[in-house]
Amino acid sequence: MATIGNSELDIHPLALGGNTLGWTADETASFEILDAFMAAGGNFVDTADSYSAFVPGNSGGESETILGNWKAARGIGSEMMVATKVAHHPDFRGLAPENVAAAADASLKRLQSDHIDLYFAHSDDPETPLDETVAAFDALVRSGKVRYVGLSNYSPARVAEWLAIADEGGYARPVSLQPHYNLVHRAEYEQEYAPLVAEHDLGVLPYYGLAAGFLTGKYRTSEDLDAGVRGRMASQYFSEAGLTVIDALAEIATAHAVEIPTVALSWLSQRPGIVAPIASASRIEQLPALLDSTRLVLTDLETDRLTSLSNAVEA
Repeated sequence: MATIGNSELDIHPLALGGNTLGWTADETASFEILDAFMAAGGNFVDTADSYSAFVPGNSGGESETILGNWKAARGIGSEMMVATKVAHHPDFRGLAPENVAAAADASLKRLQSDHIDLYFAHSDDPETPLDETVAAFDALVRSGKVRYVGLSNYSPARVAEWLAIADEGGYARPVSLQPHYNLVHRAEYEQEYAPLVAEHDLGVLPYYGLAAGFLTGKYRTSEDLDAGVRGRMASQYFSEAGLTVIDALAEIATAHAVEIPTVALSWLSQRPGIVAPIASASRIEQLPALLDSTRLVLTDLETDRLTSLSNAVEA
């Protein structure tokens, strides 16, 4: 187990992404994935109130609803911790105090829970004074509806500003940061966020740990990228340098008798400050490769090779 920042949240070193629940995984498939994740020792799911409003026919909250139904059906309580987010639901956009409060209540209803373990501001809201947003999250902590606060998609300057406001006002401090970080998208986090993480003891739960599927190795040609929405998302990482990283991942995976995503997530989980990468599955068959990353220890030579090759991706 790994602890998120200075919180009391001790979690499995892989966080299950809830973005597929109600999107590429229907409720039956989602229940299978969640069952298998918990059976393997998983105890932390990351979702958002807006998942998956971007899918035609969905209205937002589908992931939370499925997760709540699963916990109720299985009689599961606090042993499976949940992180969710506010700001992007079609009915609860932004971070005005009244919106944050209403969105949290809506999430709790869908999750069939009396509390949220880790509540993220999904992205910055420049239309709302930051001190009002900080106070709104603090009010949720004081009420018992939220245990801890996290930040996602905030600039380093705004993260620092949030922390300063919290300290000056005696408000609940964020304990976690959720940045875009993976083997082929490193510079922004390592250069701009890592110093903040170290200074303020923030627990990092990186999203896009598999680069929207690119680091699974399934996208080797431009034609591969045309296969559905996931391929289009992965296209932002597609390059000659990126494919060289995939080749190295494949060689290392073969040496360890594991799959490519196992190696990619293992590299990420061993980076400084990382508590648990977030990775999602659409089918139960995809889950073992994700979980195996928590047991794979790369050699220094393997780690250095991947790091060196990935330097060229953003050069």
